Amino acid sequence: MKKLLIALGAVVGVAVLAAAGLLIYLTAVEYNPADIETLEVTPAAQRRAVQVGQRLDIVTFNTGYGGLGRDADFFMDGGTQVNPDSEETVEENITGILGALNLKGADVYFLQEVDRNSRRSFYIDQAEFYRHGLSMNMSYAANHRCAFVPYPWPPIGQVDAGLVTFTGLEVTQATRESLPVPFQWPLRIANLKRCLLVSRVPVEGTDKELVLVNLHLEAYDDGEGRAAQMKQLSELLRAEYRLGNYVIAGGDFNQTFEDEPEVAESLWRPSVLTQEELPDGFVLLYDDSSPTCRLLNKPYSGERADTQFYVIDGFIVSENLKVNNVETIDLNFLNSDHNPVFLQVTLQ
Repeated sequence: MKKLLIALGAVVGVAVLAAAGLLIYLTAVEYNPADIETLEVTPAAQRRAVQVGQRLDIVTFNTGYGGLGRDADFFMDGGTQVNPDSEETVEENITGILGALNLKGADVYFLQEVDRNSRRSFYIDQAEFYRHGLSMNMSYAANHRCAFVPYPWPPIGQVDAGLVTFTGLEVTQATRESLPVPFQWPLRIANLKRCLLVSRVPVEGTDKELVLVNLHLEAYDDGEGRAAQMKQLSELLRAEYRLGNYVIAGGDFNQTFEDEPEVAESLWRPSVLTQEELPDGFVLLYDDSSPTCRLLNKPYSGERADTQFYVIDGFIVSENLKVNNVETIDLNFLNSDHNPVFLQVTLQ
């Protein structure tokens, strides 16, 4: 009995030392981006100027890293899945997503949850896959970079994911602007470091710019993180509009718009973002005729009656842009847990 206790103690001791060693290592290599970082804008054949009176088509789409198609659930939403089952599943999803993007032929694409070097998506560089498929210039801003995410079991492992903006317009500068992180050490180490991806396009014949803001705000905090991130976003929008710039911010807000959805207490409940919370001179745009997101507590059968849906993807646009159309593109969650949203505006 004494030998057994000694052996068990040794095993526990080794496990504690291994866990401590991993924590020390992850702390040492933690991703700590600067407040503002200049990003590479990859070259492309299309580099068109933008003019007053011009119509622009924009699409925002949370791609779910190619791993959250119709057959997927996710442990953070009450499901059981941690990572996709196969590389073929990821390839099928990103191919379907690219096909949907090409069908719209937009001038600008805001994509979220795009993996570049992640175990969960079999290390496929999805940003490059979409870039070649769209033949547009690209800017990538990491918002989840961790050498090893140690939870749950089996663990998520290495993650390198972020926001990508694709456009055929002439981008003179792209920056990654860090948002407040609501988590403290040690949870902060393996968690997302969210950001805004800000792209600048000169407006021909003027001293103004078209400012494109790609975003993906906090999902799994107590609400304070999203509020702090919205405050910073609002400050950016206000500052750019005061300069006379045209501003389009779009993405996954992880907040529903105007009306709080009917959600069971046990399920994920987004906070509410209303028009009244925006800076003067801006309008909140979304289409609630179709959902933009489904809960990942179970796979999706295609039957909507037994699924929890949300409208959390959309745009904030400055009033010097005429809004022609905003529309949810209903793909019925075939290749992602989100539907894309389409916006058409004209520079006034």
